[in-house]
Amino acid sequence: MQLADDIGVILIVDDDRPVREALSVIVSSLGHHSLTAANGLEAVEILKKTVCDIVLCDLMMPQMDGMALLKHILTHHFNTDVIIATGHGNIVRYADVIRAGAIDFIKKPIDQAELEAKLARALRERRLMRKLETLSMSDGLTSLLNRRAYDQRFPHEVERAHRQGYPLFLALIDVDDFKMYNDTHGHGEGDKILINLGSTLHEFTRNSVDLCFRLGGDEFAVLLPQTTAAQAKEIIERVMDKFSSSSTNKTTLSIGIVACKRDDKVDLDGDIQQMQIRADQAMYDAKSSGKNRLICRE
Repeated sequence: MQLADDIGVILIVDDDRPVREALSVIVSSLGHHSLTAANGLEAVEILKKTVCDIVLCDLMMPQMDGMALLKHILTHHFNTDVIIATGHGNIVRYADVIRAGAIDFIKKPIDQAELEAKLARALRERRLMRKLETLSMSDGLTSLLNRRAYDQRFPHEVERAHRQGYPLFLALIDVDDFKMYNDTHGHGEGDKILINLGSTLHEFTRNSVDLCFRLGGDEFAVLLPQTTAAQAKEIIERVMDKFSSSSTNKTTLSIGIVACKRDDKVDLDGDIQQMQIRADQAMYDAKSSGKNRLICRE
């Protein structure tokens, strides 16, 4: 009996219908969830709506071949792995496919035992990588995502929001007079403030929707996708209210919120930098205008 972690969502992409259907039967018999697409373009549409663990993709297909689909997945679906299948072993080498970003290569006609072994290995490695990534992306004090995770996820979330046409807001949060508090009460008490803020963010943001980060020191960030400016303010105001009411000290929060609207005339890195500057400025203005307040700019 397979464990839940060993069960994957597998998208089979092949322009040969009998092959596609046969592979779907095999994959389902192994206990996985099977989806199918007749070409790369169909696969792209499926991936917009469904998170897939592995794409098992034929190399030679009309409209969008396997290598083009692989490139698209690497760019837009970084949590999805690709296994390339081909009966044209003389056209492409294993090394070429791996170098291009696929995790494995399988020759057609596909042997069921070989496919089972490759899927099992791929899912096992994904599970291990998720555990390692969780450790490397987590802040040890607050258990929120850390700065490394923010630097990776922020551009991805901006690009995805732009591509799918929904709004995204960034909130930057700074604890007022934290250094003075630390110097007066000691680092242990200061850590309690940060832990309290981390648990408050976790409690009052939307589970599996919003992303909460500790960027370092007393600076935190929240990414709020698929929300209006009013809704983003409401979420963060609840965080402020809870934090101030649960704290036994005079520590407060200064927060800047900005809309992350992509400018097609600017490269993504430049756009991200400008969004960060705007959020920093909004937070600074909240602090310089009296602290313990929120400034939102669309």
